[in-house]
Amino acid sequence: MIGQLLMDLTPLTPAHVLVLFVVLGGILSGIGLYQPLVDIAGAGATVPLLGFGHALVAGTIEDINSFGFLGIFSGALKATATGIMAAVVFGFFMSVLFNPKGKGG
Repeated sequence: MIGQLLMDLTPLTPAHVLVLFVVLGGILSGIGLYQPLVDIAGAGATVPLLGFGHALVAGTIEDINSFGFLGIFSGALKATATGIMAAVVFGFFMSVLFNPKGKGG
């Protein structure tokens, strides 16, 4: 609802709102405010875009604690690999199975 209001009442595009929510989730996770919400709401807090930002930051922090500086490069990808891979695989299969209705050849 908040995203729709932002798109209706401001000049923000859907891409802007998506990035805003992911970054906001990361910031809230980084300052320790998002994890209590996850503890209460469970999947209701981890599935939305805010949850993706939280997963990126939480994974990075976890790997930094385990591997030091190199955790900066591995944590975010390890924490979100399943979701990213699912999006790629399902996107591929949908593009093969269905004919797009947009313009072009």
